[in-house]
Amino acid sequence: MEDSEFDVIIIGAGVMGSSTAYHAAKRGLRTLLLEQFDFLHHRGSSHGESRTIRVTYPQHHYYPMVMESYRLWEEAQAQVGYQVYFKAQHLDMSPSDDPIMLALIDNCRKLRIPYQLLRRDEVAEKFSGSIDIPEDWVAVSNEHGGVIKPTKAVAMFQTLALRNGAVLKDNTKVVDIKKKKQGPGVEVLTAGGKKFSSKKCVVTAGGWAKKLVKAVSGVEVPIKAVETNVLYWRIKEGQEGKFAMGSGFPTFGSFGKVYVYGTPMMEFPGLIKVAVHGGRGCDPEKREWGPGVMMDELKEWVEGRFKGIVDSSEPVLRQSCMYSMTPDEDFIIDFLGGEFAKDVVLGAGFSGHGFKMAPVIGRILTDLALHGDPQSLHIQPFHIHRFTLTSKF
Repeated sequence: MEDSEFDVIIIGAGVMGSSTAYHAAKRGLRTLLLEQFDFLHHRGSSHGESRTIRVTYPQHHYYPMVMESYRLWEEAQAQVGYQVYFKAQHLDMSPSDDPIMLALIDNCRKLRIPYQLLRRDEVAEKFSGSIDIPEDWVAVSNEHGGVIKPTKAVAMFQTLALRNGAVLKDNTKVVDIKKKKQGPGVEVLTAGGKKFSSKKCVVTAGGWAKKLVKAVSGVEVPIKAVETNVLYWRIKEGQEGKFAMGSGFPTFGSFGKVYVYGTPMMEFPGLIKVAVHGGRGCDPEKREWGPGVMMDELKEWVEGRFKGIVDSSEPVLRQSCMYSMTPDEDFIIDFLGGEFAKDVVLGAGFSGHGFKMAPVIGRILTDLALHGDPQSLHIQPFHIHRFTLTSKF
């Protein structure tokens, strides 16, 4: 299918756009996926070696999305024939009076998520002395953890979209979306002068979503691009087995003055990923590719939690990545509205924690484009009008 008429055009081929293309094509929709750079590029938020997946959130609305995503990850990888999701335990830790941790524990109780509440000696016993928390800290352990291979996962969704008849075009930058003058639908214009028509359009442009939405509608959505660093630290020789994927070592998150997260040793032998959730504001077109933020706090955390088993002097590997943040760090999943009404759907602002839910978000965006509602999951917390929007036109 190489014509210019489609049922749905998806702008942005990161994990959200690629998942949407897969779901749309699987339903028989004439689907076009457009990417401004090369497929699987490293300039956005969907590349790299690992992302965590977990159900433990202080907000209740993420639990059903993550649980459904577990099933959809396994379904998609069974279709493609290779694995992108690897199971692990998950551990959250914090000072015992941390309000986020207290909300997380309360959520586990309300949602009946099986968990263990652990003190310092119990953490040391459960994880063979590889993790040490202070005496006044607590930890929550559960079985719903895991690691997603991001670049591999994006390639998986693109492969499945192609198998189901989608058209994929990279190095095709979208510069405008216009309401059709006659009849329903939109026209999508590219920097190369090409024009594509569709009944519906889904924008999943990551850090570029704010600029594109403003250009086509005049609406200023509160999305901030943030450059962050993924860091890998060397495990002391002879201790690697304690941290290996499949050894029982968990994916983890740590609340406190900084939010620290990480994964078992998997992608690089002898190295463990430990990073800070956060970074510096950036222009997606003019990245600094700079050093990590809060390095002193992170070094202190690595030394304190791993007690010298991991070298805390400096990370040995750094990879730059970009978040697209909303003020409340919840997603935007909604219709753009205005003259476009329900013809343009926006999926944006995934704030550094949306990757794990990509399979279900792709399905929701497809449902919004096809039916005008999300069909099965409640998305009120992600409506765009929770923010005060201003038009620059």
